[in-house]
Amino acid sequence: MTEQNYSSMRAAMVESQLRTSDVGDQRVIAAMAKVPREDFVPAQRRAMAYIDRPIPLAGGRSLNPPLVTGRLLNEAQVVPGDKVLLIGAATGYAAALLSELGAQVTAVEEEGGAEIALPGVTVVRGALTAGAADGAPYDLLFIDGAVEEVPAALVQQLAEDARVVTGIVDRGVTRLSSGRVVGGVLGLSSLVDIEMVVLPGFGAPKGFVF
Repeated sequence: MTEQNYSSMRAAMVESQLRTSDVGDQRVIAAMAKVPREDFVPAQRRAMAYIDRPIPLAGGRSLNPPLVTGRLLNEAQVVPGDKVLLIGAATGYAAALLSELGAQVTAVEEEGGAEIALPGVTVVRGALTAGAADGAPYDLLFIDGAVEEVPAALVQQLAEDARVVTGIVDRGVTRLSSGRVVGGVLGLSSLVDIEMVVLPGFGAPKGFVF
């Protein structure tokens, strides 16, 4: 497939997936129209780069559909100079978009994940739930997937009034959610039910069963 083909597919993704689905931030649309998503999917799946479904990666992980990434970025309200903690960097697509929007990105991904080398992006390898305390405090926590709960360890790495965007798993349904940290406490609001990749290791503590 030629670069022109990918360019046409990228333009179609912007028009049919983003503009019709409440992605109204023009900077986000411009970034997603520019960054070549096909460079961030496995070589054998490049033709699937712009479909509106998760794309399987190695190790049982998947790349979120473009619309999910766009909705998260739209809610994140990124401004140039933001320090962003990105959890679940996967192949680096979201990191590339955050960098394109002018953020300073610390991208956390598990050991053995895809190689990521991008300008303005520092990659930290380790448990997703641990974050990257050395770079704290962050202005934005961007969790690129759905979790049952946001760990306290991540909230503690955020500045006062920091923004948070994520997906929340609620009884098997994934919901796009956003919020802020006030007084060290995260408040989240659910925005819309949407199919998102579920990140491993973020299960909520189970209560006792009698």
